[in-house]
Amino acid sequence: MDWREFAVQLASTARELLAQDSVEGTLRKVTESATRLIDGCEAAGILLLSKGRAETLAPTEELVNRSDELQARVGEGPCFDAARTGHPVFRIRDMTDEGARWPAYAPEAHALGIGSMMGFLLYTEDEDLGALNLYSRKAGTFTEASETAGWTLASHAAIAFSSAREHAQMERAVATRHVIGEAMGILMANHDLSEKEAFDVLRRYSQEENVKLRDVARRVCERGGLPAE
Repeated sequence: MDWREFAVQLASTARELLAQDSVEGTLRKVTESATRLIDGCEAAGILLLSKGRAETLAPTEELVNRSDELQARVGEGPCFDAARTGHPVFRIRDMTDEGARWPAYAPEAHALGIGSMMGFLLYTEDEDLGALNLYSRKAGTFTEASETAGWTLASHAAIAFSSAREHAQMERAVATRHVIGEAMGILMANHDLSEKEAFDVLRRYSQEENVKLRDVARRVCERGGLPAE
């Protein structure tokens, strides 16, 4: 491992991660970078687990989707174990040696073409962001140096992922406030209402129809009034 070259490339990657304009773009850059920076990594993806439900993000190959789908189906595997135990790193030297630990997952994973794996939990001080998982079709590919490089990349990835998600949430919040304000303006003009009265109308309709407030506001903006008008 040429650590000086790795450091130069990682610095460039870190800047690229923070320059992405969407969560999806950030995650694609993370997984693409993993296959480029980590020796032996042939495929990569990010797995989110929430209430037992698995979601695969930014896979570089179909192999990643199939591995995650298999773990979700059989309810076991390295990614699931890492998420459940909170262990930040796992490294599997040879998938054929893991039948005792994951009797349902390991044989089928090997049949998919997975020889070895590594995984790194993505988290910041405030939130858990899932795991970055790396795959090789050959056994014995990943070394201690690979693990160190992967963990370093994962640390940068977690910061960029968290920042991108926070930015997206802020954009959605601003957009929601804007559309609600526009809808209130329409109701105020149509019915000679005050700001409070217009907002109360939106809120009451939202509660009665069991529709989110932002969706009610969007309908008002699209139709020039409440749907019933």
